[in-house]
Amino acid sequence: MTVRRPPPPEVSRDPLAPVLRDVRAVVFDTDVITDSARGHTAAWKTAFHASLRAHPPEEPGLRRPFAARDDCLRYVDAKSRLDGAASFLAARAVGASEKTVRAVAAEKERLFTGRLHAQGVDAYSGTVRLVRALRRTGIPVAAASAASASRHAGALLAGAGVSYRFDAPVDGGEAARPGLAGKPRPDLFLEAARRLGVPADLAGVEAGLSGGFALVVGVDRAAGPGTAARRLRHGADIVVRDLEELLAGRAPR
Repeated sequence: MTVRRPPPPEVSRDPLAPVLRDVRAVVFDTDVITDSARGHTAAWKTAFHASLRAHPPEEPGLRRPFAARDDCLRYVDAKSRLDGAASFLAARAVGASEKTVRAVAAEKERLFTGRLHAQGVDAYSGTVRLVRALRRTGIPVAAASAASASRHAGALLAGAGVSYRFDAPVDGGEAARPGLAGKPRPDLFLEAARRLGVPADLAGVEAGLSGGFALVVGVDRAAGPGTAARRLRHGADIVVRDLEELLAGRAPR
């Protein structure tokens, strides 16, 4: 017989920053909970490399490999797999057919899923600290996946050992339900708020803004030239490098 012990109680001595003190619930994008970006980027790079090798652009300058940071931000960030694949291949003047785009997207998914099952993923320590502090003060928290094509929210949270910390996980599989769409539409985040039992006039940036959330926080871990300003332009109220900046004593940008 196997007995599963209940998770330990949430313990946190970290007080919340003033900007969160009137918040009634918080919905986290899974991208700011776990370090999944590294796995996504590696999978995209391998899938695009194979496609460019099989269908090399005529112009030599367009045959360069997929650049992890710049190309991710420009072509695949916050997009569905199909849109990301189509965007990058079009930029390289490959003239990819719908069949090729779907093949690249499917290969990326296969590579990412294999890496996730083999290696798991780490949770960001700053996010875990913030979640502990929120739960300690009685503020419910939910997790929602970044895009309608993403169905890995549950596996990511479980692999990082943090799924029990969230009251209502909502992943991209929910977008198959009639009337629910992925980012930049706010549907998945509104569904997460509904499951928390909190109206959505509380707290992917564009989705939060269009959903009427009171506070939209952009997380800019890359901190590249203009990346924080980009998140502000897309509707973030504040931008932080790490979510632990939302604990008292830290100063969000």
